[in-house]
Amino acid sequence: MNPRQNQMTEEEAISRIRMPKRKDLEMFAIATQMLGADKIKAMCEDGKERVCRIPGKLRKRVWIREGDLIIVKLWDFQPIKGDIVWRYIKVQTNYLKRKGLLDKLPIEDGF
Repeated sequence: MNPRQNQMTEEEAISRIRMPKRKDLEMFAIATQMLGADKIKAMCEDGKERVCRIPGKLRKRVWIREGDLIIVKLWDFQPIKGDIVWRYIKVQTNYLKRKGLLDKLPIEDGF
């Protein structure tokens, strides 16, 4: 694969990035601790740490590790918990960081 093809795949990965839908109680978060039984502790962009659940739709398809940038959808009846809706890859995380959309989150530069 030549460098031009590699560059195009990175641009394609960045070109359509899913953003949190604020009206549906979605926000950026960082996975901080794996709790087991498809539960993850996440630090949300509003400064609160929440226990989030990986729904069955994502459980076997998307592997989430500590330090990953995710989108969390808060439960409307219990806002101290939420569901994980999306996980970003490193290229997308770096792009969002450069654009200044992740200033509220503690993301390392070497991410």
